[in-house]
Amino acid sequence: MSLTVSQNVPGGFRWSSATAGIKNSGKPDLALAVCEGTASAAAMFTSNQVVAAPVTVGGRHLAATGGRVTALLVNSGNANCATGDPGIEACHRSCVAVANAFGCVFDEVFPSSTGIIGVPLPVEKLIDAVPAAKFALGATAADAQAFATAILTTDTKMKVAQASFEVDGKRVNLFGCCKGAGMIGPQLVPHATMLCYLFTDLAASPEQLAAILTPAIEASFNSITIDGDMSTNDTVLLLASGASGVDATGDAIAAFEAALAKVTASLAYQIVDDGEGVTHVVTLEITGAPTDTDAKRIAQTIATSPLCKTAWSSADPNWGRLLAAAGRAGVAFDAANVTIAIAGLPVFAYGVRASEYDEAATHAAMSARAYTIAINLGAGEGRTRFITCDLTHEYVSINADYST
Repeated sequence: MSLTVSQNVPGGFRWSSATAGIKNSGKPDLALAVCEGTASAAAMFTSNQVVAAPVTVGGRHLAATGGRVTALLVNSGNANCATGDPGIEACHRSCVAVANAFGCVFDEVFPSSTGIIGVPLPVEKLIDAVPAAKFALGATAADAQAFATAILTTDTKMKVAQASFEVDGKRVNLFGCCKGAGMIGPQLVPHATMLCYLFTDLAASPEQLAAILTPAIEASFNSITIDGDMSTNDTVLLLASGASGVDATGDAIAAFEAALAKVTASLAYQIVDDGEGVTHVVTLEITGAPTDTDAKRIAQTIATSPLCKTAWSSADPNWGRLLAAAGRAGVAFDAANVTIAIAGLPVFAYGVRASEYDEAATHAAMSARAYTIAINLGAGEGRTRFITCDLTHEYVSINADYST
């Protein structure tokens, strides 16, 4: 793993992992997090019309408790989606098992799942593994890392990020972990396969957390794509234990907003960087659009274009595909006002190929693992930053054989 968890983990939480036997690989597939007392919570879920059982149940539980969570239970290897009423019942039973283990009401248990769609969740395996997960709980960085590892599926590495700040001599810590490598095109809404769990020891209400979480997600997880496919299970959950003794007031709010933006941006980038078959991470900087929404629409169109993505896989500086994709995004602009640069090298300017265009130099620049494509539409002040990647033979191989 390229990342490890530092010792500055948030107070008030314990984490663990266990092997329930859901994954055929025999790797850990149950992740458990518990708050001492209850944590304030805010969540955002997939906007897909087809949602997994834990998304339905998790939303209900947050509504029933007014945004309070005692335990988070995650299983990997099975999405528990398109499993009908038995899937809801399995989710309910697993929450009851955790509630019984920790003496809380089952509504205070937040469930999450990731894996293959349409296969019944072997809930007995999950329930049987809860005692082992409870026994393994700990409050150290190693325990948080165990949790972050158990949620992975086709990921090749753990994805974690941390931030800290001080207010009046008191330290506030934020720890985030996520999983996701394919079926990544989240558009998370309040009421996002990518799962993200954020833990802080700031003292904040559920309403405060929700207000802070929404803009952070819009600039991070809602501004990435690997393949443009939106999962049925996408979830971002933010939990606050209050153990730092720092209230979300005054300077602490701005400091936490900055910390959350830093952590979610890092995690979002890590997802794309670990995308299935990815060899190039491409940052799209769209400026000069009529509005920010228009800029994002163009970025998403380019980011999900098979022609653009396959060109990136071979470092082909085919700027015509970028321009054509932008032109079909449904945003008004005049190509005569557009400029495009790849890795800082001009390729298109004001209606024609840039006079400085150097195909060999641009190809060499695109051979790097990561680079930026900057497009100025010359049509307004709208802008966005969007992270995407190439489309390779390896991605096709992984997903052609995923269920077999």
